[in-house]
Amino acid sequence: MQIILMEKVVNLGNLGDLVKVKDGYARNFLIPHGKAKRATPAAMKEFEGKRAEFEKAAAEKLVAAQAFAEKLEGVLVSITRKAGVDGRLFGSVTNHDVADGLKALGFDVEKSDIRMPVGPLKTVGESSLEISLHTDVLATVKVVVVGELTA
Repeated sequence: MQIILMEKVVNLGNLGDLVKVKDGYARNFLIPHGKAKRATPAAMKEFEGKRAEFEKAAAEKLVAAQAFAEKLEGVLVSITRKAGVDGRLFGSVTNHDVADGLKALGFDVEKSDIRMPVGPLKTVGESSLEISLHTDVLATVKVVVVGELTA
């Protein structure tokens, strides 16, 4: 299916690019999330007429994401979990737990934006995680998992 991208999409293209993707990807993800439109002649003409507005909105989103990343950079999130004497957790710390910890500190971050490259944290200690605020903006936060010994 031919689509017009309404914003930058990772590994696909930039705003205004005309790309061909699988039908399911377009119908189930890109179009419902407002990231793309079908590439009909009418849609292409409408897009070209409003291109300046879309580029301005995209630039504003980027500036807002960069400002939020500066506030978020280097924030320390402390999470307490039950752990054994060897430092392994009974369970794990997921992106949902990190998002809740950030929300408690006053930062509203979606759990899907938190990148955990090695999966959930399963040991006591400090880890650095990246948060994707925009396709071009990443912020790094430190997560400290504190062990609570059980008797």
